[in-house]
Amino acid sequence: MALMVHLKTVAHLRGRGDRIAKVTFRGLPFYSRIAENCEEVANFNETFRWPIASRLDGNEMLEIQVYNYSKVFSNRLVGTFCMVLQKVAEEGHLELTDTLIDDNNTSIKVNSLSHWEIRYQPMDGTVGMWSDGEFLDCEIGHFPDIASLLSPVIFTVSFSFTRAGKGVFAAMKLGKIKSSKDDHKKGDEPAVLDMEDLDRKAMRLAGTLDPDTISLASVTAVTTNVSNKRSKPDIKMEPSSGRPVDYQISITVIEARQLIGLNMDPVVCVEIGDDKKYTSMKESTNCPYYNEYFVFDFHVPPDVMFDKIIKLSVIHSKNLLRSGTLVGTFKMDVGTVYSQPEHQFYHKWAILSDPDDITAGCKGYIKCDIAVVGKGDNIKTPHKANETDEDDIEGNLLLPEGIPAERQWARFYVKIYRAEGLPKMNTSIMANVKKAFIGENRDLVDPYVQVQFAGQKGKTSVQKSSYEPIWNEQVIFTELFPPLCKRMKVQIRDSDKVNDVAIGTHFIDLRKISNDGDKGFLPTLGPAWVNMYGSTRQYTLMDEHQDLNEGLGEGVSFRARLLVSIAVEILDTTSPEIISSTEVQVESVSNISESATGKIDEFFLFGSFLEATMIDRKIGDKPISFEITIGNYGNQIDGVSKPSLSKKKKKDGESEEEESELIQNSSEDEADEDSDLVSVSSTPLMKPVITDRNYFHLPYFEKKPCVYIKSWWQDQRRRLYNSNMMDKIADKLEEGLNDVQEIIKTEKAFPERRLRGVLEELSVGCSRFVTLANKDVNQAGRTKLDRERLKSCMREMDSMGQQAKQIRTQVKKNTVKDKLKLVQNFLQRLRFLADEPQHSIPDVFIWMMSNNKRIAYARVPSKDILYSIVDEETGKDCGKVKAVFLKLPGKKGFGHAGWTVQAKLELYLWLGLNKQRKDFLTGLPNGFEELKATKTGPGLQSVPPVSLVYNMKQVFQLRAHMYQARSLFAADSSGLSDPFARVFFSTHSQVTEVLSETLCPTWDQLLVFDDVELFGEASELRDDPPIIVVEIYDQDTVGKAEFIGRTFAKPTIKMCDEHYGPPRFPPQLEYYQIYRGNCTAGELLAAFELLQIGQGGRADLPPLEGPTDSERGPILPVPLGIRPVLSRYRIEVLFWGLRDLKRINLAQVDRPRVDIECAGRGVQSALIQNYKKNPNFSTLVKWFEVDLPENELLHPPLNIRVVDCRAFGRYILVGSHAVSSLRRFIYSTPDKNSNNWATAGDIIVNMDSEPGVRKMDTVVKLDAVSCFFKFTRSIVEENDKKKKKKKKKGGVEEEDETDERVLDWWSKYFASIETLKEVCLLFSSSKMKEKTKEKKSSKDKKKGLATDGSESRPVKTKVDELVVYNKELETEYGNFEDWLHTFNLYRGKAGDDDEHALDDDRIVGRFKGSLCMYKLPLSEEITREAGFDPNMGMFQSIPHNDPINVLVRVYVIRATELHPADINGKADPYIVIKLGKSEVKDKENYISKQLNPVFGKSFDIEATFPMESMLTVSVYDWDLVGTDDLIGETKIDLENRFYSKFRVTCGISSNYSLHGYNVWRDPMKPSQILAKLCKEAKIDGPHYGPGGKVKVANRIFTGPTEIEDENGLKKQTEEHLALAVLNHWEEIPRVGCKLVPEHVETRPLLNPDKPGIEQGRIEMWVDMFPMDMPAPGPAIDISPRKPKRYELRVIIWNTDEVILEDDDYFTGEKSSDIFVRGWLKGQQEDKQDTDVHYHSLTGEGNFNWRFVFPFDYLMAEEKIVISKKESMFSWDETEYKIPPRLTLQVWDADHFSADDFLGAIELDLNRFPRGAKTAKQCSIDMIRNEQELPTISIFKQKRVKGWWPFVARDENDEMELTGKVEAELHLLTAEEAEKSPVGLGRNEPDPLEKPNRPDTSLMWFLGPLKSIRYFIWHNYRWLILKALGLILLLLMLGLFLYSIPGYLVKKMLGA
Repeated sequence: MALMVHLKTVAHLRGRGDRIAKVTFRGLPFYSRIAENCEEVANFNETFRWPIASRLDGNEMLEIQVYNYSKVFSNRLVGTFCMVLQKVAEEGHLELTDTLIDDNNTSIKVNSLSHWEIRYQPMDGTVGMWSDGEFLDCEIGHFPDIASLLSPVIFTVSFSFTRAGKGVFAAMKLGKIKSSKDDHKKGDEPAVLDMEDLDRKAMRLAGTLDPDTISLASVTAVTTNVSNKRSKPDIKMEPSSGRPVDYQISITVIEARQLIGLNMDPVVCVEIGDDKKYTSMKESTNCPYYNEYFVFDFHVPPDVMFDKIIKLSVIHSKNLLRSGTLVGTFKMDVGTVYSQPEHQFYHKWAILSDPDDITAGCKGYIKCDIAVVGKGDNIKTPHKANETDEDDIEGNLLLPEGIPAERQWARFYVKIYRAEGLPKMNTSIMANVKKAFIGENRDLVDPYVQVQFAGQKGKTSVQKSSYEPIWNEQVIFTELFPPLCKRMKVQIRDSDKVNDVAIGTHFIDLRKISNDGDKGFLPTLGPAWVNMYGSTRQYTLMDEHQDLNEGLGEGVSFRARLLVSIAVEILDTTSPEIISSTEVQVESVSNISESATGKIDEFFLFGSFLEATMIDRKIGDKPISFEITIGNYGNQIDGVSKPSLSKKKKKDGESEEEESELIQNSSEDEADEDSDLVSVSSTPLMKPVITDRNYFHLPYFEKKPCVYIKSWWQDQRRRLYNSNMMDKIADKLEEGLNDVQEIIKTEKAFPERRLRGVLEELSVGCSRFVTLANKDVNQAGRTKLDRERLKSCMREMDSMGQQAKQIRTQVKKNTVKDKLKLVQNFLQRLRFLADEPQHSIPDVFIWMMSNNKRIAYARVPSKDILYSIVDEETGKDCGKVKAVFLKLPGKKGFGHAGWTVQAKLELYLWLGLNKQRKDFLTGLPNGFEELKATKTGPGLQSVPPVSLVYNMKQVFQLRAHMYQARSLFAADSSGLSDPFARVFFSTHSQVTEVLSETLCPTWDQLLVFDDVELFGEASELRDDPPIIVVEIYDQDTVGKAEFIGRTFAKPTIKMCDEHYGPPRFPPQLEYYQIYRGNCTAGELLAAFELLQIGQGGRADLPPLEGPTDSERGPILPVPLGIRPVLSRYRIEVLFWGLRDLKRINLAQVDRPRVDIECAGRGVQSALIQNYKKNPNFSTLVKWFEVDLPENELLHPPLNIRVVDCRAFGRYILVGSHAVSSLRRFIYSTPDKNSNNWATAGDIIVNMDSEPGVRKMDTVVKLDAVSCFFKFTRSIVEENDKKKKKKKKKGGVEEEDETDERVLDWWSKYFASIETLKEVCLLFSSSKMKEKTKEKKSSKDKKKGLATDGSESRPVKTKVDELVVYNKELETEYGNFEDWLHTFNLYRGKAGDDDEHALDDDRIVGRFKGSLCMYKLPLSEEITREAGFDPNMGMFQSIPHNDPINVLVRVYVIRATELHPADINGKADPYIVIKLGKSEVKDKENYISKQLNPVFGKSFDIEATFPMESMLTVSVYDWDLVGTDDLIGETKIDLENRFYSKFRVTCGISSNYSLHGYNVWRDPMKPSQILAKLCKEAKIDGPHYGPGGKVKVANRIFTGPTEIEDENGLKKQTEEHLALAVLNHWEEIPRVGCKLVPEHVETRPLLNPDKPGIEQGRIEMWVDMFPMDMPAPGPAIDISPRKPKRYELRVIIWNTDEVILEDDDYFTGEKSSDIFVRGWLKGQQEDKQDTDVHYHSLTGEGNFNWRFVFPFDYLMAEEKIVISKKESMFSWDETEYKIPPRLTLQVWDADHFSADDFLGAIELDLNRFPRGAKTAKQCSIDMIRNEQELPTISIFKQKRVKGWWPFVARDENDEMELTGKVEAELHLLTAEEAEKSPVGLGRNEPDPLEKPNRPDTSLMWFLGPLKSIRYFIWHNYRWLILKALGLILLLLMLGLFLYSIPGYLVKKMLGA
């Protein structure tokens, strides 16, 4: 459906002038063309058309506005007309006349008739149809003349409604329109364009000429369409994926914590893909410290790299004999790391989990750094200073942003149902053999499916011999969710006896099938068919394109399609029936119904070949045909015989045919006839005809062959429609953004307006999407993903539209660039959303066939040519003519072969449902008749044509104005090319002349193509000419010309009835970007016009001037109106010298000269007589005059060539350089009023913000690009050197000695790094604020930040600081090219590797000098200045270039992250410094086995500039045997530094002192430096005044005036004042600039063998002192701090509540034989044990035992330094730095078995919890809540005593208390320890008393009685007493009973 408005005239206008009309409907404006110079009637006569997806509502409005158009001022509104479309909606056709209303709502008298035609046919056909003749008249009453002042205005419009047509997004883009130069308006009215420019492009097409939406001339965009019948061609040819690239992955394993297990010996294994590396083993610890660095190098395609899995695992007690037990693993793919900011994780904790037991939970943490570096990525490492271990593990987990710390286990179910259309994978010979034996025909493929995910593989069963296998199986992965692996790889493979090969591969990106937002959904897919593409389908034993089947590179043919679905279920790990292993499982699943994936429908694909040109000459001798395939349909050579498939589909198809008949109301015979329509998929064979000596073409002329294919697919068009809509919005956005960038780049006016327009378009597009996507009708086969994706896309698009609106309001001139970045994120987001993960219809392939072989192909995504009734949903190339370039398949397409075009087709494609087929020809250029296949039968009209015959043809003349090209690719070994251009148009081609030896040819040539025949209607051709292809070649004397690059252009067209004149003609020259593969290879400046030849023949065309230049022969120059307007410029050249010239053909360069050439004029330098002796020029400045274009953008490049003058007048080219843009060298006169504030009075420069409040003011200058900081600390001198208190985390006060004697250079260095880190934190927090706020001026920012920072940071002790740059110094100061520029000279062929990565190898030397260009004549005042030397031109006050002797002092501090050079993963680095002939090797001081060595050395070298000016600092790896290897090197150009105005000779420190660590190291004092600067700059000063003031120019600075010498005496000085001025030199008017402060720079080390990849970094600085000045003092001592010797004495007094392990042999009672073991981390071999407290029954143990641990400690870095041999075979000792941690363990001693470990505690001596006063108060919380408790440092406290808990982990990994120890720690320095020695254990001297232990602790076999007595008595005392009592009682009773009878008898007898 569409609404059409036909605007006829506007009458009764007042005055003469240009008018423009704007018609708006549903918020989408169209602009008419400009009616020029009309009086009272403006005849527009234009039709505007809006495609409509939703029904026209009766109360919608249409608005028409008429403006007076003006080039300079804003358009003035004449009047507005609004109308409600109710009548139109009901009836459909209306013509009317009405009045315009002006701004005050007064009408303007009107009197006329108006006329609507509306054919409104909604989808359901509710409105009656109108025949064209009918229309409706409605008279509108006359209005009284209210505003008699305003002249009456009449306008006539007509409307009509039709179905589908040009879409909103296809709303025409007006081609390249330049905004006018004199556009001075501000504000938001539509930017007005230069009229000539506007009219240049087909203005009579109604285009959205809303100036905000005009597409500007763009070097980047391919020429834009004017109308709708052609699509844009693709300019980049080469497939970029699939090419191997260099990658380096560096992983530092720092330490592990909280590993689960008792007393383990952990090793960390780092595994990437199949490479494994191990750390060393640490003994008996749960928190090992490794700090080991591993590097993995890869050379693979990016896709393969990013799918590799990084796996970190901890293994317990691995040794040579056994593999150890796995504690836990962590997995992540490389892509996840690469997508992090800076491509790295830094100091993050990885959570370990156990793959065999998913119920277990966290198994510990590993702290590591992971970085992935591709070629050309430079990694900015955060500064490595002393790591104040921020041990907040939870806050620093190794997870990308947005992933929760607690990841849950989940099951990933990948269901594989069936596949179709597999190719045969065996030769037919085998098949015949089989057939002979078995007697049946088998399918020649045995497929199975393999799924790879997160480093695991699962396979389905093999289905023998089946092209349509049915598996119905599911592969189950168990993995943590969300997974850190982005892609799942599903591959169909062919099972084979020898080796299995891939048939096809599909990658599923989990981010596309899930959404992690609040309303998100888990990954889900399908059930849906995925299409697989790969190599061509013929089976060959050695398939050269096998990589394509593995998923590398772009598939060139359909291989198969596979029905899969994916579901994810989050596991509840607590449930008992869960399987705890993560092994991959395969189970079978039930079958799936046919209709689950959607209803099968019949699709119709039509294609017409309008032109086939540029066919490569290799193929040109045989007949050629083209074949189009979709899936296996249409494939005649190697499609699989698919009877079952098509039969099945046919049946469905027929049943549908009946339904569709009812819907379509089509005639009987059409349906019948349709059902047996035979597809025609290839064009007839035809012999090519020669175009020129490189290319052929097919003689299609008026007869254009057609193909058509019927195919059956599930009808899932909705998916494609939605993604088409998003793609169109994205294309439009991308084009708009390119324009905005172009406007910014070419510095045109009003980029902000264009950006607003882009945002407006975006928000309209988004809201349009939401309304259209909402009506999702097709319910059949919609999967969960379809529903969820639709919801989330609508949410996203809606919010994007809102944001776009919001941003639009914020776009101002100064925020354009920031907002542009934001909008670019939208673009990526849109492209991401538009990519549909569930395929439906396979892509279409076009193959060129010759001799029944497939030669070259093009692949067109099916969604791009899919038809829909709604215009926005239609594919961007559907029903349009597209220029398609065919390319070679697979690897053949890389490199040279890939750049040459195999063929260029003009191709028309249409794909849609068969029932919508009647529209398939609508988009073709008009003027053809259809030729049907000859067949009998009725209803022929519905058969598609086999060819089209065009009976209309137009004849044209093409004029190609080839002016010049610049920055071309160097194709010859000389480093230059001999370029010529070949222009192709239709079947014609011509070449320009060859210009030898240049990269910037100015051909200035007009190529005329006569009698170019184009077929079709004239008017359509005018809007839509075919494209012109321009190829640039390098002429070689031998062999064929070499390809340099290609570009496309569209001509400006003049029909024979049009006038040749402004505004469209003559056309303007424009720059076109030349591409070579995917890389840019230069720019072409040209213009193209296509002139129709009418009846009068060529005589009517504008005349051509004949050849003007007799020397050039018959060559026509570019005519006057087109070539640029020239004016006179003078170019001055400063010749300084040549450096580093390499040999040429083995001969050295001896007498070089430089030739400068620009636009045919030039100048030569003086000859250097002896390059070896002095490579500088004797004459410094020369100049030449030249005519250059007024327009700076059209300036030709300037060529610099160096030639060597040999004997007998021979010249040899050494190298050349082309300066492509002269803009930076244009001289601008100093602006008198702005910069030189001489008129203002004296200005006092504010030095300290609030000296009273803060002792130290850190002014931080932030530079948002690189998180980089400079600090200037102005510290008010303090006389009191008091001790300062420093508040630490715990709030415990600590005392800090800041005695001058303690401070050294390293204190300064570390203090500076601390500041760097703090500012980094400040910066990251302020970055968030910045986003919302507009940037404040830098001064506010300085103050603001300084005060912000002050609250958050502890007050530091006063240490003077220097500046640590985390990059090279020159990047901060513009390479020190403030007046002396360095031009690299190139020679040799340019490398074809991506983006000229190998250019460095082509550099053969450097030319130093400068350029200055200005328009003549120059104003007088400059030359009249005092002391103006006319010989020097604009280069006044430049030092002389005579040789000069300099003392160069290089300080090397340290190197970090060196690339390992030895097998053990370490290196033995040492420094080598080269300067000219002198070389300093520091080999004897190599540092053993260190990748982060601290060198701390300074080297002095004497050098003579200019002969020796390139300083190379290299780090080599020392080897005992063989030569030492270079690890990396960095080069510094000292000469540019020496002469720079930034004064880089010796950095200026922030304070001046005469002694101590901050001693002034420049031989000149600050006052001398200041005086010299003032004199050189010719400014007034310095004048020192009283009260600490100094005046320079008109600035007043303040500062202290006293200084202390070594003896503490104060004396007056002006140095502080002078230094204050130097530190603020940038504030001096006119000459001021930032002087280089005292600094340390960090330079990357590079290795020529691995170009572009950092091999480590080195921190250093260079001082230079001229020898004719006073000699500098001795070098500063920066030798590494020697670690200080300490002794730690630990007394173990007692233990308590130690758990009891042993059962008593006799009594079964629990007891323990306790002893305590202790060691300092890293010194496990020196562990010490107490004696054993035997048989403790209560867990109490008494020891009074002393451990003594001597160690070396670095205070600044808080590390213990250990030097030891790594193994018995090591040559020398290796130094390790380890955090000081004391480990105490409690053990149970056993005699015969191994001792049992009971518990342990590890104390970090810098931060450990204070011990409890009593055993009762000591609890496990001291360990658990370590973060919250106050901590102490033994280095501050010196002596600590208390109780600490021992802990171990139980079976459930819970921490449990296993004992308590009372210990005393005492720290002494080595001197103190010597004075008061102590013995180990309880030995002399200073022995401890024996512990008071119960006796039983003696062994029971030493004193058995004693021990028995103790054992039995101790425990059974009461029992024994009771027993004794009982025995006595019983005895007495026995005695009694025994004696009573006798007694009785005695009594009785003897009584």
